[in-house]
Amino acid sequence: MQQLVFATNNQHKLEEVSAKIKGRFKLLSLDDIGCTDDIEETGTTFRENASIKSHYIYQQYKLNCFGDDSGLEIDALKGEPGVYSARYAGEHGNHAANISKVLQNLHDEKNRKARFCTVISLIWNGEEHFFDGTVEGNIRTELSGTEGFGYDPIFEPEGYNITFAEMSMDQKNSISHRARAVDKLIDFLSTTSGL
Repeated sequence: MQQLVFATNNQHKLEEVSAKIKGRFKLLSLDDIGCTDDIEETGTTFRENASIKSHYIYQQYKLNCFGDDSGLEIDALKGEPGVYSARYAGEHGNHAANISKVLQNLHDEKNRKARFCTVISLIWNGEEHFFDGTVEGNIRTELSGTEGFGYDPIFEPEGYNITFAEMSMDQKNSISHRARAVDKLIDFLSTTSGL
């Protein structure tokens, strides 16, 4: 079975992508390949950060791999938190603090329109390919739901009256930004390598 490295150790992301891939190829994490390096995301766009991750892994390990970068863009905050979504409140990965800062910054704001964006950079046999996905929605005024991660408890996707955090993984995986980007990745791999 073909192997593909996902340049992450984020368990939530790995579970979501594994559920989409459904065993078409063996998905490896950074842990699986023995990479303990902290790959610095120094880009100013999702595309740049995704590319930094995939290039790092390909250069170090010479394995087919992909990196992703995702974030929440809120219209009333001029696109914030954007590429800084994971560390919006300062500390990387402090979801509660990040959500709290978003809700504070949107206090009394009527325009709650937002979107989640994902960009995937795949390096396959030495060539880079990009895939993206977006889901439009609105920011709730308070948290709702316990599933998912990150900003899921305050993000209500367009056409739904529940948040990502109130959805099952299957439900979220049918409409999310990451799922849409991964669908394009899978289509590409199916066409080019028969996976």
